[in-house]
Amino acid sequence: MKMCAISICFAFVFGVASHAPARETIRRGDVVVVPVHGEVAPSLLAFLRRAMKTAESNDASAIVFDMNTYGGRLDTATEVVSAFNQIKIPTYTFINTNAGSAGALIVIATQHIYMAPVSAIGAAAPILSTGEDLPATAKEKTISYWSALVRGSAIKNGHDPDLAEAFMNKDKEVKISERVVHRKGAVLTLNAQEATEKINGKPLLAEGVVDSIADLTKKAGLKGTIAKIEPTGFEQLAFWITALAPLLLLGGILGAYLEFKIPGVMWPGVISAICFALFFLGHYLAGLAGWEVVALFVLGMVLVLIEILFFAHSTIVFGVLGVFLIIASLLWTMIDRYPQQPFLPTGKMLAIPLLNMFIALVGALLVITLLARYLPRTSLYRRFALIDSNPPGPSLAGAPRHFATALALAPGMQGTAVTVLRPSGKARFADHVVDVVTEGEFIARETPVTVIQSDGMRVVVKSAAVV
Repeated sequence: MKMCAISICFAFVFGVASHAPARETIRRGDVVVVPVHGEVAPSLLAFLRRAMKTAESNDASAIVFDMNTYGGRLDTATEVVSAFNQIKIPTYTFINTNAGSAGALIVIATQHIYMAPVSAIGAAAPILSTGEDLPATAKEKTISYWSALVRGSAIKNGHDPDLAEAFMNKDKEVKISERVVHRKGAVLTLNAQEATEKINGKPLLAEGVVDSIADLTKKAGLKGTIAKIEPTGFEQLAFWITALAPLLLLGGILGAYLEFKIPGVMWPGVISAICFALFFLGHYLAGLAGWEVVALFVLGMVLVLIEILFFAHSTIVFGVLGVFLIIASLLWTMIDRYPQQPFLPTGKMLAIPLLNMFIALVGALLVITLLARYLPRTSLYRRFALIDSNPPGPSLAGAPRHFATALALAPGMQGTAVTVLRPSGKARFADHVVDVVTEGEFIARETPVTVIQSDGMRVVVKSAAVV
């Protein structure tokens, strides 16, 4: 029953993943078109990250961002700009009407800019979500930070850094040669004609005015087949799952612990499976990981089970290797790695995964400590760990349950473990097989055990070899 429930859980997750078009067919040399429409929000970041990795990993010749946004969250724009600046293939933006506020800052992170005949870019001054201005100190700090960021992004992608800064800083004057392009006092906004004006033989910002993506590819000399990557409804789900990664890891670890602590109960194992399945699904949909990390995780779990079931108290090789693979797969799943980056992650790439893992492990350690201390005293634990269940059938429908520990057992009595005690199981004393529990240690089958405590409902034993 338990395996059936876990199988259904994983089947559902794999079914969701298979219906999510997260791996579009992109061929070598294609020109990939990625829409950037609507609010700049975390779900857009998840989509853009997936699209960029898909294009690069399939050797696309260029990425064209079809831009139409009035802006959005500045923190999300920061991450989008950072992601754009990691792309190794040529990047183009088609401003298809609007590139306002945060959208303007994102455009600067691409190498080539084209604009529709009626379009605009700029007005990127930071404001509160209510539309009001930031407090003076906060505004000064925000503009100072973003000015440095956007200037660096502009220089990297071949744009005028002063022009880029003027989009958000009203005190920035833009002067090219002897001509003042923009006077301070207001944030800069450019229409298509202004942005494409040539000064000293070079366009002010945009390379040309185009009517469509096809027109852009023609004027830019892009030869590949146009392939489009569309957003799905799963990006928002991916955002929330990745944001809750520490809690999902915590739930998975605690569920696994309770599964070994109370092996006769179904729900801890199912909860653990659900948490880990959602963890991997969310990061897959967010474009952070593929199914190879799931295979690594499953292999680690298999090795741990082999250690517990077949090599308890004889070797730790399988267990150590299994735990290493599990931790490595969980960390690797959370690493935001792009195709052209080195295989081994940098410290910056590991920062968030390690933080999430640390939060989950510390939380799990605290909860497990409390459970190990108080769980054996609860009626719930006794019900599942120490009570024999009557087999189903009409002849026993009215028969009362009885405790398998009815045999009078006193501390010091010797017996033999009939099953693996992990930490609960069965042991034989004389001609009676009773339910027992250890103080946390695992004891292999056929190991001599000694009773150290018996209260009529609960028999605690230890290995007879332990002094």
